[in-house]
Amino acid sequence: MSATYLMPTYLRQPISFTRGSGSWLYTQDETPYLDALTGIAVCGLGHCHPQVTEAIQQQAATLVHTSNLFGIDWQERAGETLCNAAQMDSVFFANSGAEANEAALKLARLYAHQQGFKRPKVIVMEQSFHGRTLLTLSATANPKAREGFYTLDDDFIRVRFGDIVAIEQAAHDHEDICAVFVEPIQGEGGLNTAANGFSYLEQIQAVCDTHNWLFMLDEVQTGNGRTGKYFAYQHSSARPDVLTTAKGLGNGFPVGACMVRGRANGLFGAGSHGSTYGGTPLASRVVHSVYDVLANSDIMQNAVSEGQFIRDSMVDAFGQYGVSSRGAGMMIGIALPEDMDCSKLVDRARDEQKLIINVTGAHVIRLLPPLNMSRDESSQVVERLINLLKPSF
Repeated sequence: MSATYLMPTYLRQPISFTRGSGSWLYTQDETPYLDALTGIAVCGLGHCHPQVTEAIQQQAATLVHTSNLFGIDWQERAGETLCNAAQMDSVFFANSGAEANEAALKLARLYAHQQGFKRPKVIVMEQSFHGRTLLTLSATANPKAREGFYTLDDDFIRVRFGDIVAIEQAAHDHEDICAVFVEPIQGEGGLNTAANGFSYLEQIQAVCDTHNWLFMLDEVQTGNGRTGKYFAYQHSSARPDVLTTAKGLGNGFPVGACMVRGRANGLFGAGSHGSTYGGTPLASRVVHSVYDVLANSDIMQNAVSEGQFIRDSMVDAFGQYGVSSRGAGMMIGIALPEDMDCSKLVDRARDEQKLIINVTGAHVIRLLPPLNMSRDESSQVVERLINLLKPSF
């Protein structure tokens, strides 16, 4: 496969897939690979889910795009269902998680501007990842992603993830903070969860309420059933002012969303933000279809049980060697010893075990399987991982 005309922005693996079905990907010669990554948490319902596929086919044959100069019935319907699922008031549809997060950060700046701030700051977390546009990249902690782009670091205050005292200290040290922006579970950072779990979000909200800041959650990866709730914050009593999501929102179709409520609602007016492709009839119908599948099935409960099965099985097999598990639902981190060489694990899993995985945070195997993965397939994931790791212990 030639990539002569493509910018070398990706270190691509030496393999290409021609079709997918459920938890499986197939090469041109029909070799099956068990997909425990789903396009990095995108195809939460598995590849080519029949209901989503039907919605795409029907809408593509009816109306794809009109622009937001006109009313879009499917956008209204998708907005209502998504806001109800998220307990939010209104939504802006974008094309990606980065664009949804860009909208959130613009909201924070506009919120601060209306309160008279000249150069407001947003608290973000060490080891965070929020996107690759200039503003979201500035909020992101990854040094490799930031290098050479002259990021807007003066607009952010970075604190340790899970450390509520650090947020309170920042409030004491700075008078120009307008928001806190945080992932409930850090995906790219190594599947990090706070020591006190999702209660951390309740603590952040309390600080934000005290100081009249916006409490903003990046659920690009954790949303749409990935952790066993429609949104991860729903494992707690917290309620964000701004909530972003993408990835599993379209089960492979590119779409993102930025939702608001309370003090963030009504900040954007006509002309203050926009997107040519945001919320097209096709994208919106896909969002509605994914919601319909998740809301009218036991898929999220399945994500909880199968995710726990995989985590428990891996700790049972290797816990004596210092292996531990992280995450929630089908957002699974298998943390290996920090002195273990993990540089070849992705390639070996693919070539030796026909298993698609990812390694993040240097030593954490990241698994993001379909939420509806069967027990037989979950068992195969475990078996293939055990065969992969056994020679290292």
